[in-house]
Amino acid sequence: MGACGDGGGRNTCQNVPVTNRPQGDQGERGWTRPDASMSLLADLFAGEALDPGYARAAARRAARGEGARPAGPFRHGGVLIVVIVAGLLLAVAGEQVRRSEPVAQKQRERLITEIRDRTNETDALQRRLGELRTETERLRAAALARSADGRRASDDLARAADAAAARAVSGSALRVTLDDAKPSERAASDTGRVYDQDLQIISNGLWAAGATAIAINGQRLTPTTAIRTAGEAILVDYRPLSPPYEVTALGDPGRLQNRFVVSAAGGHLRLLKSQFGIRFDLQQESVATLPAAVGLRLLHAREATPE
Repeated sequence: MGACGDGGGRNTCQNVPVTNRPQGDQGERGWTRPDASMSLLADLFAGEALDPGYARAAARRAARGEGARPAGPFRHGGVLIVVIVAGLLLAVAGEQVRRSEPVAQKQRERLITEIRDRTNETDALQRRLGELRTETERLRAAALARSADGRRASDDLARAADAAAARAVSGSALRVTLDDAKPSERAASDTGRVYDQDLQIISNGLWAAGATAIAINGQRLTPTTAIRTAGEAILVDYRPLSPPYEVTALGDPGRLQNRFVVSAAGGHLRLLKSQFGIRFDLQQESVATLPAAVGLRLLHAREATPE
C-alpha cells in the first residue's frame, strides 16, 4: 500500500491498490485500474456499494439468516399513540381558547360598565362642586362689597380667577368641531382618528388668534392643563373625552376665525381633512359659557409684570 499525505496542498497519494482488482496473471504485478480516480462514479454505475464495510456487514447478516427488521406492531403502535396525544392536545387547546373568549368579553363589558358608572359619579360630584363654588362666590362677593377695601380685593380676585380659569365665563365664541373619519374612509393603520396632538395644535392656534378662554368638550383649559392620550382615549386633565371634539374659544368670533384659518393650525386642519378624511367645522356663536376648571393644584401665582 502506498502512503498518502498533503504535499503543499496537493494530494500525494500514489499507487493506491483497489479491492476489486482482477485476478489471474495480472494479480502478481499489483495491477491498478486506469479509472481508479473515478472509482466512485464507476461504482455508482456498476451498482456496487459505496462503502465496502456496509457490504460486508450485509453479507454477515445474510449468512446468519438475519434480514432487515420489519416494522413491528410496537413501532406502529408508538407512532399511533404520538399522533393521538398530539390531536388531544390540539383539541384541548382549541377548547380552552373557545372558553376563554366569552370570559374575556364579559370581563371587558364589566370594566366598561364600571368605567361609565365611575364617570357618571365624577360628573355628578363636579356638578355639585360647581354649585358650591357658585354659592361661595356669591357669599364672598356680598361680604367684600361692604367696604372699599373689600371691593378692591374682590376685583383682584376676579382677575386672578379669570387668569387661572377658576370660575365660569361667558361671551361670544368660535367653536371648532373635529370628528374621526368615516369608517369607510379610514386607512388600514387607523390614521383617520383624531389624536391628542391635533387638539394641542388647534388649542394653541386659537390662543394665538386671540382667544380669552378655551374648553374642549366642556373641560376648561388652564396654564397647567395636559392634553394627552391613553390607549385610544384622549385625556384633558385626566378626563377621558370621546368624539366629536368641540373646542370652544371665547373672543370676537369673526376675528378669531379670520386669524385661525390662515394660521398653521388652520392649515393642519385642512391637511387632516384632505389626507385622512377627518371632519371639522367652524361655527360662530353669539353666547357660550365655559365652566370653571376642576382639579386645580396651583398653590402660588402672581401676575406677570411686563418688562
